[in-house]
Amino acid sequence: MDVNFYQEPNGNEPVRKWLKGLDKEIRSIIGEDLKRVQHRWPLGLPLVRPMKNGGLWELRSTLPNRIARILFITHNAKIVLLHGFIKKTESTPDQDLELAKKRANNIRRNKK
Repeated sequence: MDVNFYQEPNGNEPVRKWLKGLDKEIRSIIGEDLKRVQHRWPLGLPLVRPMKNGGLWELRSTLPNRIARILFITHNAKIVLLHGFIKKTESTPDQDLELAKKRANNIRRNKK
């Protein structure tokens, strides 16, 4: 499956921007995890888990001393990366979930 970045109407790609802001070592770990998802989809735990609602999936990258998450959907035989963050709490914060759901809805409405 191809992996695409969510693109805002102004052309910004927030997950790409977030990834570029991370250290090279961290980007490499997340990149390897994304590659595994891309080439072996569908996958389950511990690398990927479905979120409870909205058709969202969570990529779970284990980093040195922290955890990164990328929320994504599958759409038109593509993986679309919606939102990335460093996880600081036990559960995924509501604001992160809501942002990913909003972006997923934008994609589904545009049917691209």
